[in-house]
Amino acid sequence: MAPRTSTSTGDEPVQTSDRIQPGRMPAQHLEPGEQEADLELQPRFKAPDYLGSQKLKGRIALISGGDSGIGRAVAVIFAREGADVAIIYHSSDEDAEETRRHVEEEGTRCLLLRGDVRDREWCKQAVERTVQTLGGLDILVNNAGYHKHVDSIMDIDDERLCETWEINMGGYFRLTQAALPHLKRGSSIVNTGSVTGLRGSADLLDYASTKGAIHAFTKSLASNLLERGIRVNAVAPGPVWTPLNPSDIPAQEVAEFGRDADMKRPAQPEELSPAYVFLAAPSCSSYITGIVLPVTGSVGSI
Repeated sequence: MAPRTSTSTGDEPVQTSDRIQPGRMPAQHLEPGEQEADLELQPRFKAPDYLGSQKLKGRIALISGGDSGIGRAVAVIFAREGADVAIIYHSSDEDAEETRRHVEEEGTRCLLLRGDVRDREWCKQAVERTVQTLGGLDILVNNAGYHKHVDSIMDIDDERLCETWEINMGGYFRLTQAALPHLKRGSSIVNTGSVTGLRGSADLLDYASTKGAIHAFTKSLASNLLERGIRVNAVAPGPVWTPLNPSDIPAQEVAEFGRDADMKRPAQPEELSPAYVFLAAPSCSSYITGIVLPVTGSVGSI
């Protein structure tokens, strides 16, 4: 059999559908306080080619980090599948309101919850408000995250180490603990992992470590909740165009973001969100629990 030919040559970004995705990112650095609305190239989250079919009709989802990036894309596509959505966000009010607008345009309800996943009591209150306002809880998407690039492990002090772990890993634990009393047979938890948790990252040591821990947490929790009929899975994205990276690296490096993936470009959030529908919807994945699904734009990420 003759070898398959690539859809691109040389350094040309690989395109795999009729919807052509951006290849080169703008050389832009986000300053503290700037958000998704300030990006020159707006991340694509609307997934116009995705047609909903009520896979999540009547269900209620709580999404941390739902104001922008992957979380926003998941919120919108969940709404298109019929779910009411509560969104946890830290401080980006403008981004959160934009997400709510798009969720409501899909015809479902959206509750905004501003707070800090490092605060155990606040996590409990966020879940309670979701249940009281929207009428229950069926899906938890743990997605809020933080990272900062460093050149050496010596650059990571205790304060930085604690911040990364408290947000990325502690937040997942606290929200899960708060949500569990309200989840029932048929409910699901979807965690956001990372390709860095599968293969490491030289300049994201603490972040990659938390993502590896999230993968282990996913598998362990799946075993723990199996008899209750609650499924737990994770998505491990590769490079994705969200506000996280432009806020952390110099503009000239942002312009090359995602070029080291086999597809020679980063994903857009709308290319990730269907994976969350797949893992959240019993109609798609009732026999799947404890997996880490790589969506990385590269071959051999596991």
